Amino acid sequence: MDLTPYVDSLRHELAVAAEAGGNDDARALAERLTGPLESAARLTLLDALSAAMGEVTRELAPGSVDVRLRGSDPEFVVTAPHAPEPFREAREPVATPPDADDGTMARINFRLPAHLKTRTEEAAAAEGLSVNAWLVRAVSLALDTGARASPPGLTGWVH
Repeated sequence: MDLTPYVDSLRHELAVAAEAGGNDDARALAERLTGPLESAARLTLLDALSAAMGEVTRELAPGSVDVRLRGSDPEFVVTAPHAPEPFREAREPVATPPDADDGTMARINFRLPAHLKTRTEEAAAAEGLSVNAWLVRAVSLALDTGARASPPGLTGWVH
């Protein structure tokens, strides 16, 4: 992404503001300031772009968008989320009725062994999500991809 048009626009706006001052001192000051302000303006634009891509990344999790510098211009690197591993036994997806998600929330108590709780918290933090948001997404992915309640590789009855 070329930042030059944005920096040039800022330079132009500074010159217009100096013209409004109506004297040569204001114009001379504006000309002296435009050079040093160019690098500050580029850094400020990069900070704004990085913050914006951080917000986009939080919404795309587990995918991400990173801002990298190529020369003096930023470039965006999009990382798509990994496709889930296919399950050994395919299941016909169940169609969700259109009115099934009415936006209401339900509360459940969920107990995890301490080692799984720690791993869950670490995974959520690594993706910039709350534990609740991470668990909601994990359950949704499991249900939407046809995950089975039994551990992979186990079928039938265990006595």
